Amino acid sequence: MDLNLVDTYATEALGKALAQAMSITLDSGVVYLWGELGAGKTTCVRALLRAAGVVGPVRSPTYTLVEEYPCGILHYIHIDLYRLRVPEELEDLGLRDYLRPGHRLLIEWPEKGGKHLPPADLELSFQYHHNSRRASVIARSSLGANWLVKLGIDNSLNPYVSNLT
Repeated sequence: MDLNLVDTYATEALGKALAQAMSITLDSGVVYLWGELGAGKTTCVRALLRAAGVVGPVRSPTYTLVEEYPCGILHYIHIDLYRLRVPEELEDLGLRDYLRPGHRLLIEWPEKGGKHLPPADLELSFQYHHNSRRASVIARSSLGANWLVKLGIDNSLNPYVSNLT
């Protein structure tokens, strides 16, 4: 699924829709967020977390690498690997401990983690496109496919996001 994100509100609408789609199951889930600096990864995650019920501060984990957000029966773990020096540093983060029912790992800069990351269920790739941005959303598992189905029938993205495919 390819989306045209015409402004920040569109990126936030995508995050909100993802929160709804991801709430359909309690399976553990992993989302990779790819893209250049400022392309919309953290904006999307912040909107997702707000829609999931986070009421306190939503911090970018650029320096801490990991921020945890319990949201009722779901538990979101926002991971930013931008400052990771070598993939082996991931072992110290204990990401495997988060792979249990009801947990969602939202991983920015997954290319820095290499093979030390759990496989993605869903991948979002943000790109600059003229004066706006585009996002590609790809399922990498049956869970991710279920989330995509939910996204595909969810009209809450309009009028801010237009489907390009």
